[in-house]
Amino acid sequence: MKNAQNRFQSRHPQNYRNPDSNPYLKIHHEYGPPVIVAEDAPSFRGQWARAFGGRDAPLHLEIGPGNGFFLSGMAQRHPNTNWLGIEIRFKRVVLCARKIDAEGVKNARIARYDAWCLDDLFEPGELSCLITHHPDPWPRARHAARRLSGPEFAAWASRALKPGGLWRMKTDYHPHIISLQKSIADLPFQVTGRVDDVRLNGVPWPEDEDVVTNYQRKFYEKNEPIYAIELSRE
Repeated sequence: MKNAQNRFQSRHPQNYRNPDSNPYLKIHHEYGPPVIVAEDAPSFRGQWARAFGGRDAPLHLEIGPGNGFFLSGMAQRHPNTNWLGIEIRFKRVVLCARKIDAEGVKNARIARYDAWCLDDLFEPGELSCLITHHPDPWPRARHAARRLSGPEFAAWASRALKPGGLWRMKTDYHPHIISLQKSIADLPFQVTGRVDDVRLNGVPWPEDEDVVTNYQRKFYEKNEPIYAIELSRE
């Protein structure tokens, strides 16, 4: 666990050199459940049921839950699933936690961690579902390796998801869809659904397994498309 934490700190040294640099740093440290701080998150690797009061249930992971609208909404709809969000920004961790508390759901947690250090947190086959909504586009070619639709992240997802597990992505950036399909070419995934305009055609998975996010709604208001794809781990 020490090595995992050292890797995390090496990527975010400013938070440890100057703990007063962000007022939400202290708030998130003192918040308590449903917040899981970065120092504690690796201790749950392979035993995430502990984070949910010992409740053994399928683990669904959302990367970058923002204000927690989707995470808390899905936790309400599917109480027999454990819902975990991963977010790196202190303020968003706190906003997500407040949303979870406001909705009164007990099967949702928000952990502060880096999406590029997730091997620290999950054993192979530990996830039943992975959700990546509107990941950063990183449109410049020199930044392509940072995309969550790229081959490095896809390879991690293929390890973390159990056979039959699902990876669902909604995005306003169409190149993410193309990139993801290329990235899984040699990985044990198959595309089980894809749509190029969710507003017109709906999501390519059951409607009760989706929540329209605030970010998504902004594109609806501008009559701009949201793209979606679902992959199944073979």
